Amino acid sequence: MLHVRVEEDIKAQASEALTAMGLTVSDAVRLFLHRVVADQAFPLELKVPNAETRAAMREARARVAARKARHAKPQDLFDDLEKKRRK
Repeated sequence: MLHVRVEEDIKAQASEALTAMGLTVSDAVRLFLHRVVADQAFPLELKVPNAETRAAMREARARVAARKARHAKPQDLFDDLEKKRRK
């Protein structure tokens, strides 16, 4: 038996996503542990974000906290993406 402490909202969201895949949370934990044993490694790639990614994460958190979007209209977003694609 394994007991894991997880925030209730995270557990509920994970359970919902896993149910859509035909799995329970227990199934997912068992799969995870089997992969650790089989691969003798953590089955997910973990990386320290680089400076650009950390800056983007800070900006995203600040925008969410301020409830302020970067673009006023969807078309502004598409135009910005198109501009960046051309560079």
